[in-house]
Amino acid sequence: MNIKRAKEEIVNTVKAYLARDGFGNYRIPYLRQRPILLIGPPGIGKTQIMEQVTAECKVALVSYTITHHTRQSAVGLPFIKNKEYEGKEYPVTEYTMSEIIASVYEKMEHTGIKEGILFIDEINCVSETLAPTMLQFLQYKSFGNRRIPEGWVIITAGNPPEYNRSVREFDTVTLDRVRKITLEPDYNAWKEYAYKQGIHGAIISYLDIRKENFYRVETTPDGIFFATARGWEDLSEMLLTCEELKLSVTEDLVIQYLQYNTIARDFANYYELFNKYKEIYSIEEILKGNITGEAIYKIGRAPFDEKLNVIGLLLGRLNGIFKDVFLMDLYIDRLFACLKEFKQQIIDKGSKSPIELLLDLQKNEEEKYLSKQESGQADKTETTVSAAVSNSLNGYLVKLKENEATDALKAFELVKQSFDQEGVKRKEQIEAARAALNYVFEFMETAFGESQEMVVFVTELTVNFYSSKFIGEYGSEMYMKYNRSLLFEERHKEIIHEIDKL
Repeated sequence: MNIKRAKEEIVNTVKAYLARDGFGNYRIPYLRQRPILLIGPPGIGKTQIMEQVTAECKVALVSYTITHHTRQSAVGLPFIKNKEYEGKEYPVTEYTMSEIIASVYEKMEHTGIKEGILFIDEINCVSETLAPTMLQFLQYKSFGNRRIPEGWVIITAGNPPEYNRSVREFDTVTLDRVRKITLEPDYNAWKEYAYKQGIHGAIISYLDIRKENFYRVETTPDGIFFATARGWEDLSEMLLTCEELKLSVTEDLVIQYLQYNTIARDFANYYELFNKYKEIYSIEEILKGNITGEAIYKIGRAPFDEKLNVIGLLLGRLNGIFKDVFLMDLYIDRLFACLKEFKQQIIDKGSKSPIELLLDLQKNEEEKYLSKQESGQADKTETTVSAAVSNSLNGYLVKLKENEATDALKAFELVKQSFDQEGVKRKEQIEAARAALNYVFEFMETAFGESQEMVVFVTELTVNFYSSKFIGEYGSEMYMKYNRSLLFEERHKEIIHEIDKL
């Protein structure tokens, strides 16, 4: 099963396990809610799934790597307690609460969220002394004599034995009490995620041509060499930061992330070429509509893989533009909701001043974000949007204080004027994005017409999260024209086959 399908399966499981009947009871009894056991190679994205599912299902997340724990931290420490049996008192050994179970209760107390996911990673790599505790946990949902609270879905993960010598095989009794999902690397499934996460365009373009290098692990007499999804994603963050700070990217740097020398060397060379094409074809000028005859001439006579690189560069820049529009839309919608509430509070004419009301509103928004962060629901998008909303509300407060706006209607009008300026920026951003897309289509049309290169371009716009969102929301005549005119599915398969042969 690929990572995308596994995520859908887990989301559906969380929804099913937390569904209640008309009496408020869980439809599936707690002890019948089988834990999920994810088995897959390291770096495939098991932990990332948990973060995405948590945000999507709006539940809390407690995450542990069990190999970092001893039997005492998992089960609790023993202590002596006197108990009476048949009129006689006896010293009896009991245990303090497990650190893991205590963390679940603390999470509920801090966030106010009573349902969540308890994620235990590397569960099949525990020490011999902890192994019986893990079997008890999977079978009875308890550590020691204390059970995981109801409303918490148990999801575990581990690596196959070929990737880790410490793996302990589960017996039939244990496997019969879990839902085992075996994960396999799948570049196409990861690519959808990569677009949404803003993975560097050079990485996506490279892996489109070299899919076999997406996930590789090889054991040789010289050691283990590997390239994983985690490695590509972490490398992307480093590339983006280096470019922003104008730092050099060397082969030695790439090898630190892709510990498979031939792949790292190949990508480092490709990355250098990728940046060279950015200058040769004046990518930024194409996005502004400055399309030169020289660029058309060069791309028309370039080999197919070079054409794919240029298309990848254009798609990468468009993806960034569309992502900015997406974030702006979320920000404006969230800010509008805040101001709507501010207006209602002014209408209600309470005892607080407009500045006090706005302060309360800002504090409330910050608390909402902190709650999401504490529960594990605050992803990159949520963090970016929340920070932007908080900054705007703070700017409105400064404006009210500077104008000594004590009158409610005057205060709201000042805030509304600032918000209207944000609306103008939004429209300008949308128009600039629409223009950039049209200019790229113009370049593609002039250079390739209704060719296989155009099919690649339209296909990528379709599968890319941000471009599909933008086109669905704001439309694109050029996209609709080529989406209708090209024999989409058949042509796409032919091109993928040709790319695979490169």
